[in-house]
Amino acid sequence: MATVVVVGAQWGDEGKGKVIDLLAARADMVVRAQGGNNAGHTVVADGRTYKLHLVPSGILYPAVDCVIGAGVVVDPAALLLELQELEASGVSLAKLQIARAAHVTMPYHRVLDLAEERRRGKAAIGTTGRGIGPTYTDKVNRSGIRLLDLLNAARFRARLADILPLKNAILTQVYGESPLDEAAIVQEYLAYGQRLSPFLCDVAPRVAEAADAGRAVLCEGAQGTMLDLDAGTYPFVTSSYPVAAGACLGTGLGPTSVDRVLGVAKAYTTRVGAGPFPTELHDADGDKLRREGAEFGTTTGRARRCGWLDTVVLRHAVRVNGLDSLAVTKLDVLDHFSTLKICVAYRLRGERLLEMPDSADDLAACEPEYEEWPGWNCPTAGVRRREDLPAAAQAYLARIETLVGRPIVMVGVGPEREATMVEECPLRGARRRLAAF
Repeated sequence: MATVVVVGAQWGDEGKGKVIDLLAARADMVVRAQGGNNAGHTVVADGRTYKLHLVPSGILYPAVDCVIGAGVVVDPAALLLELQELEASGVSLAKLQIARAAHVTMPYHRVLDLAEERRRGKAAIGTTGRGIGPTYTDKVNRSGIRLLDLLNAARFRARLADILPLKNAILTQVYGESPLDEAAIVQEYLAYGQRLSPFLCDVAPRVAEAADAGRAVLCEGAQGTMLDLDAGTYPFVTSSYPVAAGACLGTGLGPTSVDRVLGVAKAYTTRVGAGPFPTELHDADGDKLRREGAEFGTTTGRARRCGWLDTVVLRHAVRVNGLDSLAVTKLDVLDHFSTLKICVAYRLRGERLLEMPDSADDLAACEPEYEEWPGWNCPTAGVRRREDLPAAAQAYLARIETLVGRPIVMVGVGPEREATMVEECPLRGARRRLAAF
């Protein structure tokens, strides 16, 4: 079996939750690597819809170890609510493990996030307001609080007493917000620590042991490549590393432990929040994509921006993630379009670009160069083999493979588990070996 990293190949919301849930049936362990409760995965199983925010998508399989890695930032209140809802739905939490070293989203992080977005005004990034960015800022600034701190009352009080005065000064003097009460935070968060303590452990050695033993390990990424701090459309990005390398950082695995990287992409493109989006549609086709694809955020409920498939973005994702293959989701959303478009290149000030510019300003100035392809104008939701798809749908997928240079090994034609064609399971096969010197 293999260690596989699953990443978003666009701006997030590609359907990674469904892909991971499907692969988890053959996995021994699923590990969430980064992000916080700003992300959301929707999984439809046995007629029920589960909206997951922090818990790995493998949680619906009771025999699978589900791990929240140290690269994830955890809002304890949000996590406990999610666990409560899962238990109420009959989902077992017996195999859930949470990294003691994961950083905690504190009340001041959420207030600072919202206040900073207001300060930016028209230049706002479009964050979820969940406090994720400020949590990662404190992590990098070495002033963060970790879950393990919530297990030691004296240490937590000392950490908070050092941090909170500065946060309150910023809140009151810079943003005009009310100060936060230290005693109330201590009481609330120590209680969270007690409730979460049964799940907390040092997860990194357990993940490494599973990978070294050849067990099937899935590393689950949140968000998508184009929201990565370095590889994405900075500053309109998230605050972590959603690319494949981030899976190693967030789980504790070394890069040579990874056997394959699977990129997940919609059959079209969406984006939430501000920032450049070359193939965005502001017409009836964009509205139709949004309506047919139910393009509203799992976490925020915000309407997603919709556009045609952008293979410049996908080639970028192939390069920065080292993608071996692609899973294409929501092909069925295109069932009733007479004509489809695929962006194959950009035009920027008279120059033809096959690669992403490294500036968000330049990307915003890019005009997409399209190929037009015929639609298939018939339903695909009941199709279970790629060769049974309409000829036009097969041609559309084949063209994507040619433009991107990677095979499509999974195709989704609906939200349900069974509405997926699997040509090759990424978890099967021998581990990559380093060539002998």
